[in-house]
Amino acid sequence: MGGICVGKEFYYEVKTPANYDENKKYPILIAFHGIGHHEEFAWINFDGVTDEFIVVGVRGNLEFKNGYAYYLLEGFGKPDMASFDECIKKMPAFVKGIIEKYPVDKDHVYLGGFSQGAILSNTLALLMGETISGIVSMNGYVPEFLEERYGVKSVEHLEVFLSDGKEDEIFPPEIGQKNEAYFREKGAEVSYTTYDTAHQIGEENKKEVARWLLDQIKK
Repeated sequence: MGGICVGKEFYYEVKTPANYDENKKYPILIAFHGIGHHEEFAWINFDGVTDEFIVVGVRGNLEFKNGYAYYLLEGFGKPDMASFDECIKKMPAFVKGIIEKYPVDKDHVYLGGFSQGAILSNTLALLMGETISGIVSMNGYVPEFLEERYGVKSVEHLEVFLSDGKEDEIFPPEIGQKNEAYFREKGAEVSYTTYDTAHQIGEENKKEVARWLLDQIKK
């Protein structure tokens, strides 16, 4: 079952499991694309979990080249802070609205994304605390300004799947290693893998993400 919705701030699409029953509770994955892409990212990269999860593909609300963005950039790894602040002002309430709209098992709320979507997933997990159960963060980073600019919450409960590409020219593996160290220092449970790819998501990465997410809901 699929659906198309326009939230208060963001357009999104939803796929629900076969035999969807609104009287049951389901794990949810809210997926964020990279800059210049769109909500189809969710189905391309997370199709391995749509039998079990409600999956939501969120489109950035800013046009960028042939696609969309959640915030704009001054350069690689350097957000335009006005648009980043605006995104962070809107997105937590949007995510909470999605969780309330659908029959969600609130012990299994996951965010997932690539590049800008990974950065957003990392950020929201740190800002929303126990609302978020886990994140899939692929080829992104944790912004260094989060704690000073917004304040962050405990992520000792958080399950984290981190990945990057050995040949990633935008966010090389040393950034992934910093992400791993950061979340471990904060007390999160972290799985970190580097794949034989550049700034992209390969088939092995997709399969392992699906396996990891399905393992989470068995806990």
